[in-house]
Amino acid sequence: MATLEKIRGHAPLLVTIVGLALLGFIIEDFLNSGSTYFRQSKNQVVTVNGTSVDYQEYQKRIEEMTEVTKLQYGLQSLTEEQTVELRRNVYNSIVSEIVMKDVADKIGIDVTSDELFDMIQGDNIPPMVQQNPLFIDPKTQRFSKARALGVLKALENIDAVPEEQREEMTQMRNFWLFWEKNMKLQRMQEKYINLLAKAIVANPIDAKDAYEGSAVSSDIVYAVQSLAAIPDSTVQVDEKQIRKLYDERKAQYKQKESRVIDYLAVEVRPSKEDYDAVSKDMAEARTQLASMDSSNSVEGIVSKYSRTPYMDFYLSENDLRDEDLKRFVQTAEVGAIDGPIFKDDSYRLCKLIGRKSAPDSVKISDIFIASQDGTINPDMTRLADSLMTLLKGGADFAELAKKYSSFSSGETGGDLGWLTEVAIKQNNLGEAFEREAFAAPLNQPTLVKTDNGYHLLKVTERTAAVPKYKVAYIYMDVRPSNKTYSKIFNDLNAFVAKNNTAEKITAAAKESGYELTPDVTVTGEDHQLGMIQDARQVVRWAFENKTKDKVSDIKECKSRIAGTSDFKTTYVVAILRQVLPEGYQSFETVAPIIRRELAMRKKGEEVAAALKAKNLTSLEAYASAMHSSIDTVKFITMNTPRINGIGLEPVLNAQVALAKPNTLTGPVAGYSGVYVFKVYNRTKEPGAYDEKAQMREIEANTAPRVGYFALQKLVDNSKIIDNRIRFE
Repeated sequence: MATLEKIRGHAPLLVTIVGLALLGFIIEDFLNSGSTYFRQSKNQVVTVNGTSVDYQEYQKRIEEMTEVTKLQYGLQSLTEEQTVELRRNVYNSIVSEIVMKDVADKIGIDVTSDELFDMIQGDNIPPMVQQNPLFIDPKTQRFSKARALGVLKALENIDAVPEEQREEMTQMRNFWLFWEKNMKLQRMQEKYINLLAKAIVANPIDAKDAYEGSAVSSDIVYAVQSLAAIPDSTVQVDEKQIRKLYDERKAQYKQKESRVIDYLAVEVRPSKEDYDAVSKDMAEARTQLASMDSSNSVEGIVSKYSRTPYMDFYLSENDLRDEDLKRFVQTAEVGAIDGPIFKDDSYRLCKLIGRKSAPDSVKISDIFIASQDGTINPDMTRLADSLMTLLKGGADFAELAKKYSSFSSGETGGDLGWLTEVAIKQNNLGEAFEREAFAAPLNQPTLVKTDNGYHLLKVTERTAAVPKYKVAYIYMDVRPSNKTYSKIFNDLNAFVAKNNTAEKITAAAKESGYELTPDVTVTGEDHQLGMIQDARQVVRWAFENKTKDKVSDIKECKSRIAGTSDFKTTYVVAILRQVLPEGYQSFETVAPIIRRELAMRKKGEEVAAALKAKNLTSLEAYASAMHSSIDTVKFITMNTPRINGIGLEPVLNAQVALAKPNTLTGPVAGYSGVYVFKVYNRTKEPGAYDEKAQMREIEANTAPRVGYFALQKLVDNSKIIDNRIRFE
């Protein structure tokens, strides 16, 4: 009993302990599940109407589209600009798919497998299918239903193909599945657009209005009082009017989450020392070119000094894109040297090694027996000899090429088309191939052994002989040295360390030789900053911070040098000025724009009223009162989007259409001026008005626009959480 009494006495304490223990379990469970939730949330790249796509799926889609793009356009890799655009396309595609699926599920739209098949084998095959490289007949270079069907059947039975072809077939299947998904989305969107199109019905009033809006054209003589020349301070704009217009148009001021920054940008350019160093190297290169001997080959000299390799072959004048070089080789003696010449931040130096007269290009058919392991084996030799015997005996070259050639050109009878020495070199066909291509008799098969296998080539045509030149060409662009990079970085770093606040940087930038670019708005999608192409890390920094006037560390940004594969470096320091949340632009932000618009409107009304009060009776009198001149403009219709020499003035379009010919009309207050005019000529298109035809035209023009507008509105009105800035 005593024990029970003690327990009862401590009951409140026990309840508290048990309660805390239970709460501990609950909190632990919440934290465990919550941490999973937060991990998942942080891994979401985009969420559309509650449907999320995580980073793994997003990256998979990017890799998929990258491979498809490379395969479709024959690229080895994508540039930074292409990758940025590709990522944007993947994101837009994901959003469109989710939004379209939601709508399709609600209204019962679907695309069946039979419909997809009809898009490949039916009567109205869409362009995306007709242009698919998998379905192009190599002979005709056109879409082939038979080839498409054959390819799809082959892709269904990958396990049946030889193992060495399986990887390529798998890649082709992935390529096709990508396009199949896009075809389905496109057809679903078309169905939605067509559904909306059924609701677009023109009426006789619309038809008559549209006809007269384009059929009746007027020529006018006019005078204008420009409103831009009148200070806004001459009129009073009521704040209530500004607020009223803001509220009415608020939907137009929707904005994505964004940041406003100022930034310093310092491009790394070569120093005088860098220019002097390259100039010295070019002088040495010239000396060595002038005194070549057995220990100092032309290829070795070019390799040592030039950023471009030695071209050990002859070039026609068409291959020489440098006009100065072309003029030099046309008149120089063999062995002559030209340069060094400095132009566009680079030096060039050249020596004429040889000159000859030879065909610019040859047309070749080829049967290529490829080596699989880099060696020429007896089986290859026997096959090459056998084919050569057959060809000499009159066998059909094209048929043998289709059957035996390792080149894809075998499908077209071995036709390689027209080749220059440059093309042969670039395609690594070998010196022996190059030699025989320009020396072999026409239409006679020639057997050529190279490191890669045997070629049975036949030269079918040659161009006429032209002058050709072999040139040792040394090219050196002047680039910033490591020392230059360090100096520019250290100078900027010292400036930021000394001026360590936004206020100090703003005050000292100009005096220290730096240019500050103010008030730049960036969104989470942006990669470029002014002329700096890859400034993504600056944008990411801005979105990772929310403290006004915070200063970034130095960011190293890259931009591609036009016409090259090289990049230039720009060091950037950013200052965060504003955080603009997703939603609507604030009244304070938009008010100056609205005030300007209302001021222009009020100035127009006052100028028009003042002119009207003068009771002037001639255009000349109005022009004098406006301190203006008289001008003419022709072919104004109700539908003219921008009037020549005037611009966008819809009220003028309407007033001209309504005005009586040879009658002074105005003053008319427009967007940018007050106009007085007279219609001196009016014409009407010949032909009778056809109401039904006009209605059909309206429906045909309007329905697709409404459909595409609706698709965009579906996206605009969706709840989208875009987290790409975390991952890109």
